[in-house]
Amino acid sequence: MTGTETAPATFFTPEFFQDPQRYQAELRADAPARQVITPNGFKVWVVSRYEEAKAVLADPTVQKSGARMGEISAKNKVDDSEGRPFADELNQHMLAMDPPDHTRLRRLVTKAFTARRIEQMRPRIEEITAELLGKLTAGDRVDLLDVFAFPLPITVISELLGVDDEDRDTFRVNSNILISSGGAEEVGAAGQWMVAYFMKLIADKRANLGDDLLSALIETSEDDDRFSEQELVSMAFLLLIAGHETTVNLIGNGVLALLTNPDQLERLKADPSLLATAVDEFLRYRSPVNMSTFRFTTEPVVLGDVTIPAEQLVLVGLGSANRDENHFENADQLDITRPVGGHLAFGHGIHYCLGAPLARLEGEIAFRGLLTAFPDMKLAVPASELQWRFSMLMHGLEELPVVL
Repeated sequence: MTGTETAPATFFTPEFFQDPQRYQAELRADAPARQVITPNGFKVWVVSRYEEAKAVLADPTVQKSGARMGEISAKNKVDDSEGRPFADELNQHMLAMDPPDHTRLRRLVTKAFTARRIEQMRPRIEEITAELLGKLTAGDRVDLLDVFAFPLPITVISELLGVDDEDRDTFRVNSNILISSGGAEEVGAAGQWMVAYFMKLIADKRANLGDDLLSALIETSEDDDRFSEQELVSMAFLLLIAGHETTVNLIGNGVLALLTNPDQLERLKADPSLLATAVDEFLRYRSPVNMSTFRFTTEPVVLGDVTIPAEQLVLVGLGSANRDENHFENADQLDITRPVGGHLAFGHGIHYCLGAPLARLEGEIAFRGLLTAFPDMKLAVPASELQWRFSMLMHGLEELPVVL
């Protein structure tokens, strides 16, 4: 089957965002990839099955170059409506690049964002967790996202980058806008706010270098190679967004998974040594990142009986691949004893998430603290009443009302 035989479907509907697993299962049953139309009017191929998703993520002919993305996107626009403007200054990071530019940037970031730096953060993450939980009282009804799942990772990544406390709520608002499937004007304004903020922050850091990650990125060099100003702005933006959005949804989605699977909750409370495998299972079961960022084909790509032509936009369904019953036994069941590894929640290939160890560390500390402090926590509303965010990229709740 070629890429011209099936008309694109309107896929990313409000119903999809409320229950993506159902619609992704239908995609997997239909074909390994299917062309659909995004809310902002682009034709894009969604790769839904595990093996094909993993192959596309590692395929050098499926690229992300920001230099060509605008051209390819224009060719795949279905109408004349305005697309979502995204500040150029925020696209000069490694997630939007292919080798050799990607290789260079990732090497520079890796020199500053080391495993040692991450592990050194453990005591501070434990301290922040204890402080947040210490403000809460058993029996209270709270939005767990607001009082715990958001402030923990935003505090961690903000301290890591050297972002001031008073700016964190504004970051939350603007990052929500940037990853939503909302309007062009709002997205443009949020992007420009981010650019202006990081340009000022970087200028301040240059004048007064500290021991934070942003200062380390400014100082990092290799063979006289350094980040340009635009690259620093983009990398700071990427680290801030990726550093808190994934973990917010890991915590929120994981808590919901436990509260709606009481047998697994009891098993974890009885055996906290299962925390590491449980966190990986939360990442697989309700992947915080639902879809990859956009890629495009540079030549025809064959996926089973489907051929995606050249110069087509592609999204890899990470959440769908992680529920593929042909790869994961009982894929729709939460099993905190499932062997670790294999899921695509952090991607695969050269763009595998650099911050995966930090997200796992925060997840383990967060769930240990939460279940120790409030072992009898329960949902405050039926799970069917919870609302999910309107975002192709992220899969996360608007609120998580619980009784502690």
